[in-house]
Amino acid sequence: MDFLLEPFALGFQQRALAAGILAGLMSAVVGTWLVLRGMSFFGDAFVHGVVPGIAAAVVFDVNPLIGAALAAGVMVVMIEAVHRQTMLSEDTAIGLLFVGMLALGVVIISRLDSFSGSLTSILFGNSLGVTTSDLIGQAILGVIVVSAATLLYRPLLALSFNTDKAQLLGMRPKATHAALLILIAAAVIGSFQSVGTLLVFGLLVGPPATASLLSRTVPQMMVISAAIAVFSVWLGLTLSYYLNTAGSATMALVPVVLFFIVLAVTKTKRSVARRRQVAHA
Repeated sequence: MDFLLEPFALGFQQRALAAGILAGLMSAVVGTWLVLRGMSFFGDAFVHGVVPGIAAAVVFDVNPLIGAALAAGVMVVMIEAVHRQTMLSEDTAIGLLFVGMLALGVVIISRLDSFSGSLTSILFGNSLGVTTSDLIGQAILGVIVVSAATLLYRPLLALSFNTDKAQLLGMRPKATHAALLILIAAAVIGSFQSVGTLLVFGLLVGPPATASLLSRTVPQMMVISAAIAVFSVWLGLTLSYYLNTAGSATMALVPVVLFFIVLAVTKTKRSVARRRQVAHA
C-alpha cells in the first residue's frame, strides 16, 4: 500500500495529481468529440497554436491563461480566413498555422534570458509546480467545460455524424462547431500547465481513442475515456516518481501505450472468435 501512496505523500505531489486529473477529465470529454469528428489533426495544431500567446504572456508578465485564450482565438480566425479566402483546403490552413504559431512562440520566448527553462515549461509543463490558486482556476474552467459539453450533447452528436441532418433538424451546425472549438481551446488552456502544450494532445486524443475500442455508445465512450484519463494521470505520476522521469511526459505517454495494448488485445480476441466460428462451421 505504501508503494501506491508514497508518490503522493507531499503537498506539491498531491496538487500535481489533482491538476492532472482535472486536465484529464476536460481533455477526455472534449477529446471524445474531437475523435468522433475526425479532427485530431486540428486538435494537434490547436495545441501548438496557443504557444505564442503563452510565450507573450511570459515575456510581458501577465496571466498565461489570457495569452493562451487570445492565441486560440487568433488561430481559429486565421484558419477560417485562409479556408474562406483561398482555394486551399482547411487541412492546408491548419498545417501552415501549425508550424507558424509554434515557431512564433519559440521566437518570442527566445527573447528572454531564461529562454531554455521558460520554453521547457511551456512546451512540456510543470506538473510539480502547480499552486493552489492554479488548481482553483483549473477546477472552475473544468466545471464550465464539462457542463457545456454535456448541455451541447445533442447538437454535438448530430454534428459528429451528419452535418446536413443537423442543419435540417435546426441544430445550427456552424454555431455548434464554433462552440466545440471554444471547448477545445478551454481544455488546452486548462491543461497546459500540468502537461504542457505539446503533451496535452496525448490526453486529448489518447483516452477517447482507446475508449472507442471498448464502447458502443457515445456516453459510454465518454465515461470510459474519462476513467482512462484519470488512470493515466495517476499511473504516469507514479511511474515518474519511481523511474525518475518527467511527470508530464509520462502522463501523456501512458494513454498512448494503453491504446496500442487495447488494440492488440481486441484484435487478438476478434481473430480467435473468427477461428472458432470457422472451426464450428
